[in-house]
Order: sequence, then C-alpha cells, then structure tokens
Amino acid sequence: MSKFELNKTLSATGSSIRKIASYNPIHLRKRGTRAKALVALSAVCFLWGTTWLASKQGVKHMPALQMAGIRQLLGGTAYLIYFMGKGRVWPRGKEWITILVLSFLNFMISNGLSTWGVKYISAGLGSIIGAIFPLWLVIIGLFRSQKMPTKAILGIVLGFGGICVIFYEHLADFKKPEFSFGIIISLIATWTWAFGTLYTKSQANSFNPYFSLGLQMMISGVVLYSVAAATGNTVPVKEIPWESWAAISYLVIFGSVISFVAYLYALQNLPTEQASIYAYINPIVAVILGSLIFGEKLTIFIAVGGLITLVGVYIVNQVYRKSNTKAAIKAATETQP
Repeated sequence: MSKFELNKTLSATGSSIRKIASYNPIHLRKRGTRAKALVALSAVCFLWGTTWLASKQGVKHMPALQMAGIRQLLGGTAYLIYFMGKGRVWPRGKEWITILVLSFLNFMISNGLSTWGVKYISAGLGSIIGAIFPLWLVIIGLFRSQKMPTKAILGIVLGFGGICVIFYEHLADFKKPEFSFGIIISLIATWTWAFGTLYTKSQANSFNPYFSLGLQMMISGVVLYSVAAATGNTVPVKEIPWESWAAISYLVIFGSVISFVAYLYALQNLPTEQASIYAYINPIVAVILGSLIFGEKLTIFIAVGGLITLVGVYIVNQVYRKSNTKAAIKAATETQP
C-alpha cells in the first residue's frame, strides 16, 4: 500500500480554489496590493465567522434542512450564472460522479448537518467543532500507513484536549437528548468534510473545478429541500418569517458570494499559509459575537478550551505544510541538471 500523502491533502483545497481565482469578479488588471488583500482576508475572517450566527438565527424560525437547501440552491445558482457568463464548459462523463460525491459529502451531509446542529447547540460551539476537521485527516492517515510527526501528535493531543476542556462544563447537558444530538451531527459534519477533502485530492485532475462548486451546491440544495419536504420538515415558503429570509440572504450574499470572492482575491495576493488564517479566526468571531448577540455562554472553559483546540489545529497544519514545502524543494533540486 502506498503511503497516504496527508501533507498534500491538507493543501489540496487551496490548490483547487487557486484554479478558480483567475475568474474572480474583483480580479483587477493590475495585481492587487498587499493592503487590499489583507482587507479582503479580514473580511473573510469576520464574515465566515458570522455565518454560524446567521445559521443559528435562521433555524430558530424554520426547519434546518429546508433552510440549508434554500441557501445552497440560491448560492449555487449565483455561481453557475457567473461561470456560465464566463463561457465555462459543462462537466462531462465521469466528472459528474466526482461532483455528485462531493455534493453529498461537503454540502448535503457536512453543511446540512452543521446547519442542523446549531439548532441544538450554540453557534460558538458549532464553529469550534467545525474547525477540528484537519485533526480527522491526520487520524485517517494513521489507517493509511502515514507516519505521523511528533509535532502532529502534539497538535492532536492539544486539539482534542481543548475539546475536552470545553465539554467539561457541558457534561450535564449531555443528559439532554437534543444537545447530544446536536453535538453528534456536528461531529459527523466534520468527518464528512474531512473525507470530502481526501476525495478532492484523489480526484483533483478528473473534474472541472469551475462549475463544480456551483453544481455541488445546486444539487445538494434540491436534495436537502426534497428530503425536508418528504419528511414533513418544511414550512410553506410564504410563511417563512422575515428573520429566516434575512438569515438566508445574509448567508448567500455575504457567506457564499462576497466572502468567497474576497477569499479568492486574498489567495491571489497573499501566501497560502497567510490566507488560511481565517480558519482559526472564524471560531473566535463566532464565539464572541454569539455571546454579545445571542447571549451564549462565554466561560473560561469555552475561551481556554477553544484557544487550545485552535492551537492544536494550527500545529497540525503547520507541520504538514512545512513537510510539503520541503518535499517540493527536494523535488525541484533533484530535477536540476
């Protein structure tokens, strides 16, 4: 069995997205300045952190899967209209298999369940759980003959240690079926996102990255809405309250379109490692704003446990990014005459 190259997997998502970056609506004739890129990255850090709160607000007034379906359908449509306007070629043949698999893993299950999860747990807690998916990648790697660096082990220990600190004060809450259900489906959402990342790596050269994102969202949106309708977990569209429509609009406009465009701009003008810091700031934004806006508990356990978890995730990411860089340098050196 060949070794599982986790270091390349961790950078696969960024590499795939870079392919789309040339089609960014705010791609300027002259390459953007570093200052503008930092502003764009700051917007991503803030806006993607607030999407957890928007989801929390939306599911207070309507079924979670119905809301996730509408959001994905509208967001996917926006992407498709843009890329169709750019004259992109539709996927062909086996490319559809990859799109369907990623739609299932990343949007139907991961996004659908994480949206459903915040109906029962706080937005801040949901965001912290969502940030741990790189740890699952490392653990999966253990079952694929991947040698784990010592620092990666430290990162995993810190990551899950931080989660234990957070859950310490929630031990009594686990007696509540709804809370336990929210935690479980939120964790499943991180697992499927990890498997989706692995699948993206393995199929990176076999599908069209331009239409893929929009198609994945549209397909998932239709399926999630259909499942919600078939199980009786919907409300008539005319009866959806304005609070939920406001949340959906925010998620589509700011969470899906503007944030993604800003992220592409940051990727165009900043190192990938710097552009990726949003993953560590988003949960902090969600926890703080969740406390200020929704009155969610912000205790010493959540604050310290959350920081420990993010430090653990950061260490894991850094270890494998450095390994990937060294491997690239070695390969380049060996090919020199």
